[in-house]
Amino acid sequence: MPEQADVIIIGAGHAGCEAALASARMGKSTIVFAISLDSVASMPCNPNIGGTSKGHLVKEIDALGGEMGRNIDKTYIQSKMLNTSKGPAVYSLRAQADKYKYSREMKKTLENTENLYLMQDEVTEILVENGEVKGVITQSGQKYSSKSVVVCGGTYFRSRCIYGDTSINSGPGGLKNSNDLSESLQKIGIKMYRFKTGTPARIDRRSIDFSKMEPQYGDEEVVPFSFGTKREDIKKDQIECYLTYTNAETHKIIMENIHRSPMFSGEIEGTGTRYCPSIEDKVVRFRDKERHQVFIEPEGEDTNEMYIGGMSTSLPEDVQRAMYKTIPGLENCRIVRLGYAIEYDAIDATTLNLSLMTKAVKGLFFAGQMNGSSGYEEAGAQGIIAGINAALYLDNKKPFIVDRSEGYIGVLIDDLVTKGTKEPYRMMTSRAEYRLLLRQDNADLRLTHYGYELGLINTERYNKFTEKKEQIEKELNRVSKVNIAPSSELSNILKEANLPDITTGIKLSELIKRPELNYNLLYKIDKDRPDLPQDVQEQVNIQIKYEGYITRQLKQVEQFKKMENRILPKEVDYTKIHGLRLEAGQKLNDIMPENLGHASRISGVSPADIAVILIFLESYKKNSA
Repeated sequence: MPEQADVIIIGAGHAGCEAALASARMGKSTIVFAISLDSVASMPCNPNIGGTSKGHLVKEIDALGGEMGRNIDKTYIQSKMLNTSKGPAVYSLRAQADKYKYSREMKKTLENTENLYLMQDEVTEILVENGEVKGVITQSGQKYSSKSVVVCGGTYFRSRCIYGDTSINSGPGGLKNSNDLSESLQKIGIKMYRFKTGTPARIDRRSIDFSKMEPQYGDEEVVPFSFGTKREDIKKDQIECYLTYTNAETHKIIMENIHRSPMFSGEIEGTGTRYCPSIEDKVVRFRDKERHQVFIEPEGEDTNEMYIGGMSTSLPEDVQRAMYKTIPGLENCRIVRLGYAIEYDAIDATTLNLSLMTKAVKGLFFAGQMNGSSGYEEAGAQGIIAGINAALYLDNKKPFIVDRSEGYIGVLIDDLVTKGTKEPYRMMTSRAEYRLLLRQDNADLRLTHYGYELGLINTERYNKFTEKKEQIEKELNRVSKVNIAPSSELSNILKEANLPDITTGIKLSELIKRPELNYNLLYKIDKDRPDLPQDVQEQVNIQIKYEGYITRQLKQVEQFKKMENRILPKEVDYTKIHGLRLEAGQKLNDIMPENLGHASRISGVSPADIAVILIFLESYKKNSA
């Protein structure tokens, strides 16, 4: 193990793995420190990858050359496309993982990556000189030198697990926590918060009566997460999940013991996530609801542990046992692991640049739940960006930024860095203003060229990508020119779709745009249609159907880009700009936005303030000339 490296990664969770792989694949010697190498890419909470909006992030990580999508394709046990009753902008892929195989496969990938070294040790101090990172010190006092460090602490920093009156100083799942690094970070000027998340109990499969539950099956046609995975290569027999519900008796037990919940007694200081509340929080907040969904999900193929989705809790042990047994199918359940809340340190993400490097120390980057986000996917997305920029920083190259118009990754990081968060941040499709352009199906078309330029996508995969892109463009051009004459075949198609017949010729593209029709449905009347891969056909159909909406959003992006391209000076004191409100000046000085668009999204900065900054920029430009 070298005692110096180009890049040091602290933590081997989902953020740390993506950061380490990115920097190593870009040719930088990289050391990953983990408190336990048995917890690489562990899943201490829900055993799945993807889901609403999170599936977009995984697809984007893959398009940039990351590993999360490839790893879940290898280790999934059930796969499902969500939101298919809605438009393609909100389709989201979600896969149940064999959590143990997922961890082992990711560890194997790290171990077999050139330039990458794993080390089981706890980092206790960040070394800084003259505002620049110089390396780290481990628990044993060993010094490791580096000019680029990425902190991916997850939920381990000064963490404690709590249920009822029981409080245990530990990381998730009983793993050792990290108690010293928070103090080191505070000494170098990093502002910290206390956040909270939680997990439900795990129950022995043999004690569950599945006949009282509704089976939940995976999709027959599995869509891979990775654009480099062939559908036929990952087809397998899938394992069922199950759906059941809480009831009045469940809610009664919770309400009778609500005073014993550390969330409501004041024992927990940290702020919890609004969009993934505990069962006691749901029962208190939604008292009019007679029941809440409970998903019973396997944690892997070789274990009897079942995850009780929707019932995260920090109630005492006796209450948990009574509460779970009121649920249909769980009357005789045996708890294997109790549910708990976990409280931990997170940083104020507004102290970071869009590159995820802190403004306080050059060469020091942060990624994952440490930045105030929640979820494996949000962590992985930040990890790959931090790893890329940690490598670029060493070469004095411009940082790589995905903006809001290019990806959900851009929305995620921009929200955290610009607005900050007072509670664990969860990605949602509603946060993306250009979501029709940022679909999960076209993540490769949006981002693969970046991955190739950065050296994270190999030539073979890039050539396949360019071939796909050319096929889509060629077919779109062909379809736009095809005229369809009235015929008995077309009449039958229109009749089956409850559409009126046509008496004159019509463009094929105009037929495809009709809600009741699509590209594949019209193959019988399209005599010159080429034999194209399924993903190409899907892109052709979507791009034709939503052409008007896509064009409209592209015009909005043009305006957005104009704001993003107005770079702001770094040395300005905004409180001294004449006409700018004091509150806006203070907020701008705190964040130090990189461009005008960035400034416009800061809470407390109004359109009138932006107008003042525009006038200032003109005079600043003249004075600097």
